[in-house]
Amino acid sequence: MNGITAIDLPGFNKIRSGKVREIFAVEQSLLIVATDRLSAFDCVLPDPIPGKGEVLNQLSAFWFRKFADVPNHFITDQFDEFPESLKPYGELLRGRSMLVRKTDPLPVECVVRGYLIGSGWKEYQQSRSVSGIPLPEGLEHATQLPAPIFTPATKNQQGHDENISWKQFVALLGEKTAVAVRDFSMALYADGSIHAAHRGIIIADTKFEFGVLSDEIILIDECLTPDSSRFWPADQYVVGTNPVSFDKQFVRDYLESLGWDKRPPAPHLAPEIIAKTAIIYREALDRLTK
Repeated sequence: MNGITAIDLPGFNKIRSGKVREIFAVEQSLLIVATDRLSAFDCVLPDPIPGKGEVLNQLSAFWFRKFADVPNHFITDQFDEFPESLKPYGELLRGRSMLVRKTDPLPVECVVRGYLIGSGWKEYQQSRSVSGIPLPEGLEHATQLPAPIFTPATKNQQGHDENISWKQFVALLGEKTAVAVRDFSMALYADGSIHAAHRGIIIADTKFEFGVLSDEIILIDECLTPDSSRFWPADQYVVGTNPVSFDKQFVRDYLESLGWDKRPPAPHLAPEIIAKTAIIYREALDRLTK
């Protein structure tokens, strides 16, 4: 099975091509199509992960439905409900696309961390803080934080996203909007973590994105997927280690082992890494939704 890396729909205007998703204008809505591209360290890798786009799309759709009480952009991911003009592209779109409402995206990523891992762990080792938030002494790698913390970042389509302070976040969005998206993010993380825990998964951290529609802040993009989150099997979690994961951390660890400088072009993935990653993503979907 080959992965899908590029999608074009003749007759439809492609609004944007992101690191993973292609966005098209369809009547009064947007069509988001998840490719099988994989981004690591903010760089698109040369090898796709077969089936990955379907996992991302279906898992996001699951969460959008589950969090229906939180305003979000989701309309439908059921291809049979798509406009007739898209019917010729059923083989390509079915399972990996959704119709959403148009919004004005906020230029930030709303990161919530419940565990000390990744860049947060690196920062903690140097300053005993994460994004300027002081933390207790003596915390170990991958330990659960005393309480989840909100650590926003800028959103860059090219290059690395950059962590910013709460003060910088407020300066970008204004205090009212900043507080609203922070509170939305913390609540979504809490609710998602409870659901995942019942299915044997720890959500170590995640990111959310928001947009504005008719002066209302709504959840957009993806939601609690293996691309945007760290998912750990609870029965294999051990403090002080680099936990086993159902997300792209598996690929990050592989790339780190190659000594890559994290600048384009990214190295190719070994066939066994591609196959294992596809299995990991599918297991995350199955555990969380079935």
